[in-house]
Amino acid sequence: MAEPLARPLVRRYSAVVRLTHWLNAVFLVGMIASGLQIYDAYVHFGPRGTPLPLPNPLDGTPAPHWARLGGWLAGGLNWHFFLAWPFVITGLVYVSFLVLSGEWRSLVFRPRDLRPAVSMQLYYLRLRKEHPEQGKHNALQKAAYTFIVALGVISVLSGFAIYKPVQLGWLTTLFGGYELARYWHFVAVWLFAGFTLLHVLLVLLVDPASLRGMITGWYRGRFPSHD
Repeated sequence: MAEPLARPLVRRYSAVVRLTHWLNAVFLVGMIASGLQIYDAYVHFGPRGTPLPLPNPLDGTPAPHWARLGGWLAGGLNWHFFLAWPFVITGLVYVSFLVLSGEWRSLVFRPRDLRPAVSMQLYYLRLRKEHPEQGKHNALQKAAYTFIVALGVISVLSGFAIYKPVQLGWLTTLFGGYELARYWHFVAVWLFAGFTLLHVLLVLLVDPASLRGMITGWYRGRFPSHD
């Protein structure tokens, strides 16, 4: 079967989106590594034996040394707080740009995207031969980007709930108390890590042109579009 013809080269990603994307990727890796260093100081959530909404498969198991940043608890805390603010700032710049430029319209997952998302998933599972029509982003990408922004908000808020549990007592209470705020913060970390790995894998396997586009800003895809 012949490969579909390539579409024309188009300007797809602005400099602001590309810069914040790569900076946040770097900051996220550093925050995960320093967070593992902090977790290594006490490798449990709450008192031992306390039931959790989701089991912690790493309970009692320290993270490998190569995956940690900081060397010890204080070092991990310093790195975590040092990277947290630029992570938040670049995230706010990214979201603000999407709102002001109107690009958020092509990224937000809406109820009408549910059926196209199912079709796209069938295509990824090789249960559908033709690639479904899509705009700048397909329905699954919209779902992923909407989810990751929401996850970023939860991650930041739970981080503040841990950082200032007295001053922001209302926020800590909202997460179920200090121990559960720490737990949900940790769950968010693994969801971030899982999303990142899946995101990279799908880009490389399904649409490697988008990786070049995120570096150069220019995109030449092969899939049908209604842009």
